[in-house]
Amino acid sequence: MAPGFFFALGGYRRATKLPAMLWVKSLHIVFVVSWFAGLFYLPRLFVNLAMVPPESVAERERLLLMARKLWRFTTFLAVPAVAFGLWLWLGYGIGRGPGSGWMHAKLALVVAVIGYHHGCGALLRKFVKGQNRRGDRWYRWFNEAPVLLLLAIVVLVVVKPF
Repeated sequence: MAPGFFFALGGYRRATKLPAMLWVKSLHIVFVVSWFAGLFYLPRLFVNLAMVPPESVAERERLLLMARKLWRFTTFLAVPAVAFGLWLWLGYGIGRGPGSGWMHAKLALVVAVIGYHHGCGALLRKFVKGQNRRGDRWYRWFNEAPVLLLLAIVVLVVVKPF
């Protein structure tokens, strides 16, 4: 479209902001996918830790090292994921205005994901201190929560049901 078209409609400012917004959205998606990759794998390490026999100290230490490194890296990925999401919402107005009930639901689920992330940190600290009281089956079920959260978030963002 010709630049004059945007001037005539008063949309030139929006048109020039579009490429930057697409970069922010792309980075948001990449960091969210990476964050969730960590949230999918960390509880799987908890399953393995819960199955380690008490006499297998080397295996336990190796899994704890992996879990601690993954926890730190996943936390590092969560920060820009949330920051870019806030930028899209507050800076570009995505999900604001009429018909944006889906965004309120998404934000509630994002808070739940952040809580799940912190819950993983608390569970990891219990493993490090040798205070874990849960079995591998519990962690297998716990591992399903981020899948359900991601599914709900993606449906809300793509379908925008309300």
